[in-house]
This record gives sequence, C-alpha cells and structure tokens, in this order.
Amino acid sequence: MPDGPVRVALFQMTTGVDPAANSAAIVDAVRRAADGGAAILFTPEMSGLLDRDRQRATPHIVTEEANPVLAAVRAAAARHGIWVAIGSLAVKRGDDAVSGEGRWANRSFLIDASGAIVARYDKIHMFDVDLASGESWRESAAYRPGESVVTAETPVGRLGLAICYDVRFPALFEQLGRRQCDVIAIPAAFTVPTGKAHWHLMQRARAVEASAFVIATAQVGRHEDGRETYGHSLVIDPWGEVLLDMGGEPGLGFATLDPARIAEVRAQLPSLINKQPIPAG
Repeated sequence: MPDGPVRVALFQMTTGVDPAANSAAIVDAVRRAADGGAAILFTPEMSGLLDRDRQRATPHIVTEEANPVLAAVRAAAARHGIWVAIGSLAVKRGDDAVSGEGRWANRSFLIDASGAIVARYDKIHMFDVDLASGESWRESAAYRPGESVVTAETPVGRLGLAICYDVRFPALFEQLGRRQCDVIAIPAAFTVPTGKAHWHLMQRARAVEASAFVIATAQVGRHEDGRETYGHSLVIDPWGEVLLDMGGEPGLGFATLDPARIAEVRAQLPSLINKQPIPAG
C-alpha cells in the first residue's frame, strides 16, 4: 500500500478496427496522463482492436511479442515514466502451434514505468449471451478462457486484475479479496442494455465486497464494427462511493486514491476478516 494519495488516469475509448489508430490514441493518452501527474493509466478492454468481424480481425491478432500496440504502449510508458494497465488486447496464444486450437486470449497487461511487462491476466469468464435487445455474443468461439487469478504490486498498492464479464462472478473477487488487494481493475466493453441495468450496481458491489478501490475503465459509444458500448468509466472507493463517472463520451479522466480510506473502511467493517466458509448442502 502506498504511503499517501496516488493520482490515477482512466482513458475512456471508442476503439475501432484499425490498430494503428487505436495505438496512437493510447500513446497520446499515456503522455497526457503523465503530464497530468498520474502514476498509472488504465485503458479499457480490447484497447488495441474492437472488431466482431473475425475474418477482418484475424490478420491483426498476433502473439504479444509481435503486437505493435503493446510495443508502442511499452515504449510510451518508458518514455514518460508512467505505469500503464492495458485493459486487454486480443492476442494469439503462444501454445496455439502445439494445441492447434486456434482460439485467442483476451489478455490484460500491466506495464511498469520502465516499459517492462510485470503481470498478465487472461479473462476467465466468456461473454456467451443472448440479450432481449436481440444482441447475441459468443466470446468463447474466438477466445479461450484463462485459468489464473492475478495480482501485482504497483504504485497504487496491490492491484487485482479482472475483465468485463468477470464482474458477474463473485468467486473471482472473493479470491482477490483474500489476497488483500488495495485496488481492483475491471476494464470493460459493456453493452448498453446490460450497462444501464447493472454497471454501477455491480462495480460498487465489488468494491464493497473487497473493501478496495475499483477502477473500471470502459469502451464508449458507436464503434466501427457496429456495436455500441455503455461507457461510464468509474472509480469507486472501498465504501462504494463513486469518485469518478466519465459519462458517455470518450476522453481522459483523473482521480486520487487515498490508501487511508482502505484502512478506515476495513476497520469499520472487517468483512474480509469475518468471512466464514459456507457449508455445502
């Protein structure tokens, strides 16, 4: 946990189908976040490419070692001396040549101020749904779920990693709570119907459950592939209070996280200590 308050930045994006354009936007946000005094910048799920046309997207899905967006952001982080939590990128899995499966990873990357990758997290829960609005999504057709809970030490303290649909599965956040995370990142590309119904509710609940800050950086608006995302990137404190809501437009936002707030909430409501196993049956 840091000694005092830490400034963070969130980049709410309308990611398109051109990785070069998306990369340029993120690199510019890295510069502006550093100029604004942030210790770390958070970006949304699928920051580098958002394209539901798999045939069009496939040529851009490469291994992380060959990913130009990742390389550009790492260079920008080192140039400006700031950490970056890339919400996620679509990447080809390194074991594809062996397994022959062909499904990609929806992978978060945590980059330190020297440009080094210090943590990776593959989204565990796949968004396979049929909404009343008529929207139908089968994320598992293109992506293989991850299998590991991931945390890392950062300038904002111990950071737990999750992605979008993960927010609906409390068991993951129980594990992050048990690991005493100070902050949990939940980058997303939420649909508008589910966002209106559940976005604020679930993000606040996860902050309260873990007695931790939640940083939920989101995609927003009408995208080039035809989808529409909800936006409203959030920073929520451990009591469930909303410190930042970025609304429905793309842009860069800032918030300050005070670690004293974590200690204060956990002293009042020591739910992480009081938690008991629930008997089966």
